[in-house]
Amino acid sequence: MTDRSDAADAADETPSIAPDELSERLQSSDPMTVLDVRDRDEFERWHLTGDGIEAVQIPHMKVVQAQATGDVTDLVTDLEEPILAVCGHGEASAHAVDLLRDAGLDAANLAGGMDAWADLYRVRELDVDAPARVLQYDRPSSGCLAYAIYSGGEAAVIDPLRAFADRYDADATDRDAALTYAIDTHVHADHVSGVRTLADRTDATAVVPDGATERGLTFDAMTVGDAAERSSASPASHTRQDAVDELRIGDVTLTVLATPGHTTESISLRLEGGDSPILFTGDTLFLEGVGRPDLERGDDGAAAAAGQLYETLRTRLLEHPDETTVAPGHYSDAAEPRDDGTYAARLGTLRDRLDALSMDDAAFVAHATSELPPRPSNYDRIVAANLGLEDVDADTAFELELGPNNCAVAD
Repeated sequence: MTDRSDAADAADETPSIAPDELSERLQSSDPMTVLDVRDRDEFERWHLTGDGIEAVQIPHMKVVQAQATGDVTDLVTDLEEPILAVCGHGEASAHAVDLLRDAGLDAANLAGGMDAWADLYRVRELDVDAPARVLQYDRPSSGCLAYAIYSGGEAAVIDPLRAFADRYDADATDRDAALTYAIDTHVHADHVSGVRTLADRTDATAVVPDGATERGLTFDAMTVGDAAERSSASPASHTRQDAVDELRIGDVTLTVLATPGHTTESISLRLEGGDSPILFTGDTLFLEGVGRPDLERGDDGAAAAAGQLYETLRTRLLEHPDETTVAPGHYSDAAEPRDDGTYAARLGTLRDRLDALSMDDAAFVAHATSELPPRPSNYDRIVAANLGLEDVDADTAFELELGPNNCAVAD
């Protein structure tokens, strides 16, 4: 019997592509067939998607059976080349690739499998007009985006992922910066937040929207809110008198904007200091749509939340000038990256691109509550973990957040 180490050695010798190369291919929409040899339930939960990709699931057991009967070619006769084979760790798919190549097909293996794909975390610098460096962290497997702002020897991370907490810390150390804040724009439903982990491991202060306390927050954190909302008489206000409305990072300031709708406590953050502001919009506004309104309050509360989101967009975000840079918290296959690979756009471009931003309130609510994608996998447990209501270890957290984010209503 071949043991696991022998299988891994064989996988290393099989023609393969690394996860970062796969990311480049997905961004360029190069056509390929993805042969997924995991079991059906794993495939349906999460598989590779994108323009140019045709995903086909054939369990590894069928490949083994076809090898035994000499019918491998018949099994894959309809697959268009080139073929990328994937599995959990890259070993079963390597076996499939060897058989495909023996049959004369152009096939390669995803090195390390879907686990390695989930571990890929890329960082690029945003081209912004501010006395600060802004780095965008991109997890291609889920479309989750996080940001680090560096100015005057200090740094803050917005929407950090727990799985990559060490990365933010190491990057700040490499840049001789003190990590001062770890900030969440809302209670995330698609990934386990890294704010507590960073606060525990570094001198960073955990920062959450003030409204998170009303959702059941159980851990100590600085709460932030919108000064305009605090001074209003709105019954929807979640901002207490003691909530901070600005965060200073070196030579720049982050101003808190209340942007409810996706969730009741959602905030956006405006980076001041340059001629053109930058809006970190979390899950409120994306390059390809707006935040879905049903995750916190369910289907029954989705219409009211969508109405709140409409007001948020109209009175809090669209009032900014067209040259404002929108830096979202996620992207999907429908989002177009910039030439440098980053996901950001001018607000004026989004005004022209997204029909949702020019709809009246009734049309917007109908649009935002119809044909919603499936809810993120395990979103209820992820929310509980992010509020501190459930403790999950690192391995469990990794498993909970695998798959697409599904937090947007596509335009």
